[in-house]
Amino acid sequence: MPYNQHQPADSANLRKIAIKHSEDRAIVTGGESSWVSSPVFFWLMLAAGLAIRLWQAHAIFLNPDEALHYLLSVQPSLSLTYQETLGTAHPPLYIVFLHYWGHLGRSEFFLRLPSVLTSMGFYCMVFLWLQKVVNRKAALIALIMLLFSPAMIYLSTELRQYAFVLFFCSSALYVLECAIGKDSAALQILSGLALWLALLTHYSALFFALTLGLYALSRIWSARPRTGFVTMWVVTQLVALAIIGVLFKTHISEQLSSGRAEAIADSYLRGSTFHPGQDHVVSFVFKTTIRLFHYFFSQEVVGIVGLLLFVYAIVILWRSKDQPVSSFQPTSRQLALLLAFPLVANCLLALRAIYPYGGTRHDSYLAIFAIPGIAIALARWSPRNGWIPIGALAAVLWICNLFPAPAGQYISLKNQSRAVMQNAVNYLRGVPPGSIIFTDNQGGLLLSYYLCDRKMVLFDPPYEDLFSAPCGTSQVVSLDPRKWIFQADTFPDEMKRLLRTYNPTSQRPLWVFQAGWLVDKEADFRTELRQSCCRPSDQFGKNILVCQMDLIPDRER
Repeated sequence: MPYNQHQPADSANLRKIAIKHSEDRAIVTGGESSWVSSPVFFWLMLAAGLAIRLWQAHAIFLNPDEALHYLLSVQPSLSLTYQETLGTAHPPLYIVFLHYWGHLGRSEFFLRLPSVLTSMGFYCMVFLWLQKVVNRKAALIALIMLLFSPAMIYLSTELRQYAFVLFFCSSALYVLECAIGKDSAALQILSGLALWLALLTHYSALFFALTLGLYALSRIWSARPRTGFVTMWVVTQLVALAIIGVLFKTHISEQLSSGRAEAIADSYLRGSTFHPGQDHVVSFVFKTTIRLFHYFFSQEVVGIVGLLLFVYAIVILWRSKDQPVSSFQPTSRQLALLLAFPLVANCLLALRAIYPYGGTRHDSYLAIFAIPGIAIALARWSPRNGWIPIGALAAVLWICNLFPAPAGQYISLKNQSRAVMQNAVNYLRGVPPGSIIFTDNQGGLLLSYYLCDRKMVLFDPPYEDLFSAPCGTSQVVSLDPRKWIFQADTFPDEMKRLLRTYNPTSQRPLWVFQAGWLVDKEADFRTELRQSCCRPSDQFGKNILVCQMDLIPDRER
């Protein structure tokens, strides 16, 4: 039959058969446990996941990156807000949204609420898509892993772009599947709109767009939809390319020319990008892939098991001889390529030092593919007692959350308690008038939000090594933002420069404040502080440091 010459009746019948086949595959067969088909179980899981996120959004203080995003959005106008986004490593949409959302409230909980809600939308989209293309059991297993993965819980409560981009990407995928299944140009427009929003939210959507585009081409080739649908798909892709072109001209090119990308790749993302002469290709691929799955579950052993299950799912999908009932359903090989391609492509980009790959939030978009792959493998486990798989999964996720051992930057819930931060802020409010508070960039971001209610750090060049700004009756002095954190090796020299520049006295005491994820050579750094009789107290947890420096000259000691 020619490409676009389906008979109307036959096309309608095929679509009805496809929809019926999808429904049949979503129904539990062969005596499966009632949890698979139970609506109560589905809503109970969603409610539990939402409750955890609402509690965490209220319970923990902002991390430095969250504070940065909020401060970028607090501008007098939309145009100034957009200008602030040009120096960041992200597209402008989320900061612009936050500019307006922040007018309604500025508490941690309120600012994080959109991330919580969009993350719930993301989980539902993955569930609906996987139920449509595989079955309800696999969809429920994926939903449970996403709801209770430690990494997904944390991302969903962050004041950052990740929940939004995951929602937009998963929406684009699910609606594309519906559009092809119904041969609907209108639904294709909605899928394209979701893709455009994803591209304007986070640059990881560039790689998702490539994956979705290749998958769509494969599906169009096999489904042979009408010419109107194909035309609309081409139009949405051209718009997406135009968005990418604008972002490259206004944002990406500036990041590349400034050298920020190389600086990040050589600092906290060093382990996620390949360094020729220092890394071996094979070991890098294995190590970073394990770290990716470790990241999702915050346990290395569980991550390795998840990786093996994912590989098993790709193998069984590729070797499957089952054929869809109609061309409006994806084949097993199409699903295998969809799930595997983005991981392979991202790894290749990391080998070229273009984009990180491994245990980092920058790769969180890969959860759209990795978690469904694991779920497809687990869904094939059908013991006589159908509750065993879900019970085992619940036990593993419980362990992952009770005893997390995450890869990369991490602050435990205990040390990120809002009460701990509030105690530290109240302590600083009680320092004598005229005090100098010396902090690094990540500490300055947190002081900006919690203590000073204004920006205490530089965002744009020209940068100053010791930038000073008033904060109530005190004065905050922060490091050059390119240094980001106190370094144990350079801290003594920075302290000498500060003493020469600002000349603190007993009537104008000097305090050190440091808070956030990272402490460079923490033992050495604290030794330097102790030598200056600056003894941090444990009352503010392990991620907040406050102490007063001894200003007695060396010759008098």
